[in-house]
Amino acid sequence: MKSRILAALLFALPLLAQDKLAADLDQVARAATAMVDGDVARRIQTGRSVASMLETNPRDQWAASDDYDVDHQAFITTKKTLIRLSRLCAFTCDVNLWLPVAGAPERVHIAVRNVNEMSQFWRWGDLHQPMPAEMKAVLETGKRATVSRRPGMVSVLAPVYDSLGDIVGLVEVVGVLKPNPQENVI
Repeated sequence: MKSRILAALLFALPLLAQDKLAADLDQVARAATAMVDGDVARRIQTGRSVASMLETNPRDQWAASDDYDVDHQAFITTKKTLIRLSRLCAFTCDVNLWLPVAGAPERVHIAVRNVNEMSQFWRWGDLHQPMPAEMKAVLETGKRATVSRRPGMVSVLAPVYDSLGDIVGLVEVVGVLKPNPQENVI
C-alpha cells in the first residue's frame, strides 16, 4: 500500500510542478496583455524590411533573412518591457513577441526573442513560418491559450492590443521545469 502511494506521489509531482509553472506563466501573460504596447510593436519592423520579407532574391536565397531591419526605439522599448515581464515569473521564463506577417496573414514572425531563446514555436533561422493553430486562435478570439508541445515546457499565448483595441500580435510567455541553456529552441 505504501509503495502505491509513493509511486502515485512520484508520478504526480512533475504534473503539479507543470501546473504551477503554467499558472505563473498565465499571470505574466495577463500582465503582458496590459503592458505591451501594440502601437509600438507595429513599428518595430521597418517598411523596407517588411517589403523584402516575402521576396526571394534569385541570386541570394538568404537576402531577406539578412535584411531584418528595425526601428531601434520601438524595438528597444518593447524588448525592455518583455524582459521586465519575464522577471515576474518564479521560474526561468522568456516573453517573446510574435506578429503576423504583413501581406501573408497565414504566416507569423518572431519580432522580439529574449535572453534564454526559449520558444515552443520558433525554429532557429526561420525569418517567418506558418502560423500555428494556437496562435491563430489567440489572434482571432483574444483569449489566452496554454500550450505544452514539448515535455517540461509550457507556453501561454496572450494577445497584444493597439490603442484602438485591435489585436495586432501576441506574446509567448514560455518556461521550462528544467532549463537547458543549450537546447531551448526547436
